[in-house]
Amino acid sequence: MLWNASNIQGYAISVSDGEIGTISDFLFDDTSWLVRWLVVDTGNWLSGRKVLLPSSALAHLDSQQKNCSIKLTKQQIQDSPDINTERPVSRQMESSAYGYYGYSPNWNSGYSYIGGLGYMGAFGWVGGLGGARLNSPRTRSEQELIDMQRNSDDVHLRSFEAVNGYHIHASDGAIGHVADFLIEDIDWSMRYLVVDTKNWWPGKKVLISPRSVTEIDWNEHQVNVDVKRQKIKGGPTYDSSVPIDQAYEKKYLAYYDIELAAA
Repeated sequence: MLWNASNIQGYAISVSDGEIGTISDFLFDDTSWLVRWLVVDTGNWLSGRKVLLPSSALAHLDSQQKNCSIKLTKQQIQDSPDINTERPVSRQMESSAYGYYGYSPNWNSGYSYIGGLGYMGAFGWVGGLGGARLNSPRTRSEQELIDMQRNSDDVHLRSFEAVNGYHIHASDGAIGHVADFLIEDIDWSMRYLVVDTKNWWPGKKVLISPRSVTEIDWNEHQVNVDVKRQKIKGGPTYDSSVPIDQAYEKKYLAYYDIELAAA
């Protein structure tokens, strides 16, 4: 099932012996486009401390109760490694947290590829979208990269809150801005970027595959995609009040000429 990332923000986190706080952010890998961590604001329980919970520990999302259950206990979370969520998270800190919770980090997990580019997921995508480059460089200031390398920060682990609102730049010019992400709850992959195009033409939101992203420019607060503006404009309209079903996805894949994998 696909979930709007913005809708899940604020969901209460329930553990086996009570509630611990609410989801305030998600940290995702901008190469695999997988959500690796949930950032949880513990409120008064731990005096405003924020903790990281691995997405792999998630048991169930309940849209009626606006609740997310996690297969952990309060004591486990209280004793978890203290990680500063206000600064980039290093691989060392991630390894420490994964080890504590009993999970093995898989830095290379994510979309599966056939013939160089494609997604093997709920409907088995094969083929490409706009010739996206999987290992394209991220534009950063030289000093920032030096500082990150010195601290072993993971330069590909990014915050949903930070990227939300970034400008979308098509191959031939500006097109809109990131308005949301659609997350697949099977593997916590970011299936689509929701693009609000109201600053280019009125009243339409469309979806773009993260595999069309060629570069995220952190200095300019911009996401570059290898798709022309007119192609994006003609794409299927996205309505957040209507769930994305198989018929919509087939229409989307056909529009972008992405083949379905054989069952």
